[in-house]
Amino acid sequence: MKILVCISEVPDTTTKIRFTDGNKALDTAGIQWIINPWDELALTRALEIKEASGGAVEAVTVATVGAAQAEPTIRKALAVGADNAIRVDAPATDAWYVAVQLAEVVKSGGFEIVMTGRDSADYNGASVGGMLAALLDYNTLSSVSSMALDGGKIIAGREIDGGTETLEAELPFLAVVQKGIAIEPRIPAMRGIMMARTKPLQVVPPVDTGCLTENVEFELPKSRGACRKFAADEVKALVDVLHNEAKLI
Repeated sequence: MKILVCISEVPDTTTKIRFTDGNKALDTAGIQWIINPWDELALTRALEIKEASGGAVEAVTVATVGAAQAEPTIRKALAVGADNAIRVDAPATDAWYVAVQLAEVVKSGGFEIVMTGRDSADYNGASVGGMLAALLDYNTLSSVSSMALDGGKIIAGREIDGGTETLEAELPFLAVVQKGIAIEPRIPAMRGIMMARTKPLQVVPPVDTGCLTENVEFELPKSRGACRKFAADEVKALVDVLHNEAKLI
């Protein structure tokens, strides 16, 4: 049995975002790239499932769609504990394009369990997981917050209003995971970092498919107004501003 975790690289959350090409593309100069946090948690849970499987899970593979610049990020996933990696040599243009490429990876690799994060921290599209499940015709659940392997079945949990929903699914299975799937991401040790240099990283060509969307223009949020401070004894002035200027009370 093999698990595939789909990962993407996103800008570090402290990155100052800028745009180029007439505000149609992200300016990647100087960006520090990281594994998408949702995908990082999915990888952590996949590794935990493998370790608890008693040998039933043969390997945990990570896959991404991206250019060569993504390989340092992929190596981070290998350093955490993934056994091998696959990079589809193409830019991640839109959700449909990425889903089609990942579907081909799953089919060619014979993965029985596929895990994706809920969405990516850059575009927040939350579309790839659902599209991928449809292309594969796999049993699937979204918003998965707990997951375990029980023989040839998956036991998954989801948070719902007032409690937790527990479901059972047959393999092959695709999980779109969210917060709670793992307590916290694993931090690679020095030994893992050294081993990651020699772990297999396969580069495959993309399949021929088009995109369904295009970025027309990006626009940064408007700058916030200057911060105004009030002394502890200026309650009346604060209330006056909140009522007459901000119209909040």
